[in-house]
Amino acid sequence: MSGMEPLSPRESGRFVAERSKDVFVDEKGVQRVAEMLYQLKDSEEFTASGWKKMNQLAPSLDTEQAINWVFVTDTMNFSFWPDRQDQQCEVVYKGNTYRGYMSLCAAITRAVDEGVPILDPVYFSQMSEEELGHVLRSDSATPMPMLRERHQALIEAGRVLLQHGGSFRNFMSQGHNDAEKMVKYVVDNIPSYRDEATYEGQRISFYKRAQILVADFWGIMEAQGEGNIPNLDYLTMFADYRVPQALVYLGVLRYSDALMEALKNGELLHSGERREVEIRGCSIWGVERIKTCLWELVKERDGKSCNINSALIDFYLWPYAKQHHKEMAHIPIHHTRCIYY
Repeated sequence: MSGMEPLSPRESGRFVAERSKDVFVDEKGVQRVAEMLYQLKDSEEFTASGWKKMNQLAPSLDTEQAINWVFVTDTMNFSFWPDRQDQQCEVVYKGNTYRGYMSLCAAITRAVDEGVPILDPVYFSQMSEEELGHVLRSDSATPMPMLRERHQALIEAGRVLLQHGGSFRNFMSQGHNDAEKMVKYVVDNIPSYRDEATYEGQRISFYKRAQILVADFWGIMEAQGEGNIPNLDYLTMFADYRVPQALVYLGVLRYSDALMEALKNGELLHSGERREVEIRGCSIWGVERIKTCLWELVKERDGKSCNINSALIDFYLWPYAKQHHKEMAHIPIHHTRCIYY
């Protein structure tokens, strides 16, 4: 790392939001969404079993294998958007057709069914790009994007696991059961998870995939009845390209006319460039503000403290964005080809 430790994702979000030129957090929108979540706060959407519903492709394996499934999937969880809307990578599994992130989940689960030892780090730390290509094969004419980068990320991560006895649980135990230490341990040891940038001369971090990895690890452990990772409130939202679109739609974020124009014209944003950093940083801060307002509403109206953290708000917003994609179609999604999200 370059001399200076980057700010944490939460501090990075605040730092960016305070200086942003093209993306703005709108407090009225924040209040409105906090109000909306207040109405839903006791629903199943805000529990780990809600998480389970979202990951219905996570196979019912024993804990060890389920944990490794999460590791393999999250290590390759980036950049699924198609170059053209009508050309999507599709994976058909048990009669259902999956796209985007779900196509990756389906492909890994299909490989497990086919007897490929894809969950064994001894195997995936040295598998060839061709072998991974077969695992991730598409059932449409469009292949999974970035096969080379996914292969690179997976074998690199597999080698790291082998240094920890070949067990992801063992690897995670180095984080001493604390979400912040776990995220740091992942980022320090597996380069493809090092999602950092420089903004206005300051090193910042988003750690989207590392945070999802920790949240998913928690989800699996909790589903197995042994999950209680302290300090989960350290996690922020997972800065990707779908949730920001939902935040703009809900009025939490506002884009400048120039940025709106650029995105509507299909301009690609590079990883680490100012506008891309502003979209991701303000998304994190927008969700932090929603969380704070929600906590205040619960305290004020119910006289108790609220345990809905930013990760749970993200778990709500991501499917919300998928369900309402037609109503949101007029809001452009920013596109960045990179391994970080």
